[in-house]
Amino acid sequence: MAKITKEDALRYHAEGRPGKLEVVTTKPHTTQRDLSLAYSPGVAHPCLEIEKNFEDIYKYTSKGNLVAVISNGTAVLGLGDIGAGAGKPVMEGKGFLFKIFADIDVFDIEVDTKNVDELVETVKNIAVTFGGINLEDIKAPECFEVEERLKREVQIPLMHDDQHGTAIICSAGIINALELAGKKLQEAKIVINGAGAAAIACAKLIVSLGAKRENMVMLDSKGAIRNDRTDLNKYKAEFATDREVRNLEDAMNGADIFMGLSKANVVSKEMVRSMANNPIVFAMANPDPEITYDEAMSVRTDLIMATGRSDYPNQVNNVLGFPYIFRGALDVRATCINEEMKLAAVYALASLAKEAVPESVSKAYNVMSLVFGKDYIIPKPLDPRLISTVAPAVAKAAMESGVARKPIADWDQYKLELSQRMGLDNQLLHGIVIKAKENPKTIVFPEGNNPKILRAANEVLHEGIAHPVLLGNVDEIKNLIAENHFDLKDVPIIDPYSKENNDIRNSFASLIWEKRRRKGVTLEEAYELTFNRNYFGIMMVDLGMADAMISGVTSHYGDVMSPALRLIGPKHNLNHISSMYIVMTKRGPLFFADTTVNLDPDVQTLIETTLLTADEVRKFNIEPVIAMVSYSNFGSVKSSEHTRTLDRVRQTVDYLHKNHPEVVVDGEIQMNFALNKELRSQKFPFTLLENRDVNTIIFPNLTSGNIAYKLIQEIGGAEVIGPILMGMKKPIHVVPTECSVREIVNMITIAVVDAQ
Repeated sequence: MAKITKEDALRYHAEGRPGKLEVVTTKPHTTQRDLSLAYSPGVAHPCLEIEKNFEDIYKYTSKGNLVAVISNGTAVLGLGDIGAGAGKPVMEGKGFLFKIFADIDVFDIEVDTKNVDELVETVKNIAVTFGGINLEDIKAPECFEVEERLKREVQIPLMHDDQHGTAIICSAGIINALELAGKKLQEAKIVINGAGAAAIACAKLIVSLGAKRENMVMLDSKGAIRNDRTDLNKYKAEFATDREVRNLEDAMNGADIFMGLSKANVVSKEMVRSMANNPIVFAMANPDPEITYDEAMSVRTDLIMATGRSDYPNQVNNVLGFPYIFRGALDVRATCINEEMKLAAVYALASLAKEAVPESVSKAYNVMSLVFGKDYIIPKPLDPRLISTVAPAVAKAAMESGVARKPIADWDQYKLELSQRMGLDNQLLHGIVIKAKENPKTIVFPEGNNPKILRAANEVLHEGIAHPVLLGNVDEIKNLIAENHFDLKDVPIIDPYSKENNDIRNSFASLIWEKRRRKGVTLEEAYELTFNRNYFGIMMVDLGMADAMISGVTSHYGDVMSPALRLIGPKHNLNHISSMYIVMTKRGPLFFADTTVNLDPDVQTLIETTLLTADEVRKFNIEPVIAMVSYSNFGSVKSSEHTRTLDRVRQTVDYLHKNHPEVVVDGEIQMNFALNKELRSQKFPFTLLENRDVNTIIFPNLTSGNIAYKLIQEIGGAEVIGPILMGMKKPIHVVPTECSVREIVNMITIAVVDAQ
């Protein structure tokens, strides 16, 4: 697991706009008329319509896509009873996940009371605002009573995710593990270690699936939950046993299934060894499981194991469930989340794990393929099919069980809408990070004495993304590391100025002179260049002492690019290099090229830029659909002496159509038609872009490309990643001087994948 320091976490939450969520307007608001429509006097009309017909609240307000994440802070993650206010960052985080995985808006609400009556009354009174309610981090046994009472009081989807989310994901994995083990749930001997909210919910759900209570043993901190104990609440008593079992060691002997929802290191190797043939161990304590994956697998080759961790196979992760369960429930305006809907989610997840996994998912996790088996019994969180698999299953179950108020008629259309609802930006970034972590590379930073560079280096080192090498004065860099409490003690620091590196400089000078001696550079001048940290870093990459270089925070763009082009240059089959920005939008990532390199490209440069960009986009497991944009649509502006740029675009498209039919590209086309496929299909049904979503834009010159990405970044609020240099023999990347630490980290990650 990546090392997260206190300073990193606090900075993440505090930098920029504090917190992780904001409210964004969804209607125009630029004119007085807009404001009059949004508020007084125009707002009176929807109010009166809702007064006449309450269901119109879904038509005229955001209620239908709004979930409340509500907690009183009594059982926050592994922190316990820290209070409602202290739990707010977690609730914001839950809202964060709702939005990025299912496009559900969230208000997090922290209720400062431990009194069940007060909590229930508060939630009941505000429920009219929301389309659904996610209860979170409320301690047992109060959480059971709160949920039971609210289910009777409110008529919208409601779920305590700590209970049911874990239970749903765990149950899906158990179903598939039993199938692989050749066992039946009705006959399985089951041990559940832990008796809190999640444990009891897991026990109830697997009983609904067919498990027998008489075959189950539940344990709490005092040992086995038996009928002869006098300290049991009614929720634990439901799972009390008469069997002669007193402790975990007794219970594990001969067990088929272990479900751990307790604490770390309570299961020994001997306990695992004592289980039945083909045992199933779900050690779900976080961050450290009841027994580590490596320890358990070392004693049983027939074991099927899952944990709550992402660095081992079969992660039981609630994010596989709650976003899509609420998505399906909201979309049919369900009056609740009932047992049928939860079971539908279980079976949908279990079934998805057996389907052929898209290549993009396998690539995201850097494996050759993911195939149903012992190491893959639960879908991966980055699987884009989750939303179009789980949400429809839940929605259909709501309809069939009679709790849906807005039935879905066209399921194919609904699934299509779900797939289109979420852009691919989140999966894209996650996929890049996962790919980088599989084979981290050495990245040299000429600006090693810059605090932003050090912060980024610290992050990628402990995320397992890259191995940094810092250039600069050793004492100065070490002082900065100490002042900022970075953990970079084992990171190499090289001072190009120091006498001890004179031999390296001489070696670099000889090579620079050899490359540039017919360009007017003397050996003495080459030696002087080695004192320049950008030249020094570029030579390290050229000679394989580093895999890639990142610079630009304190250097002008040309101060990095000029030596890179002189000493490394473009790939042998290219005449030019090019650059691309990834623009993260709600509709998914857009790839813009060329944005920083070629000022006024000729036809050959445009051709190479397009092909380089297509190859780069495929690295992110996305098939490029390319629009060559301009101010004309397919000849609407006739050629003249003033249309040189336009003619180049047309010639480029003609060449690509004839010589690279495998590339989906067309133009010249105006930007609005490129991005609006409905408009494009109406006006230009003949285009080779057909009804596809364009994801890649090739600009006719650097001016238009540079303006476009900066405009969308500042006005559109999009996050941009780049510039990504394409076509260099070896990876050299330049970050903008105004870049953030996050942008540097993103560029490092891309540089690692580039170097791979």
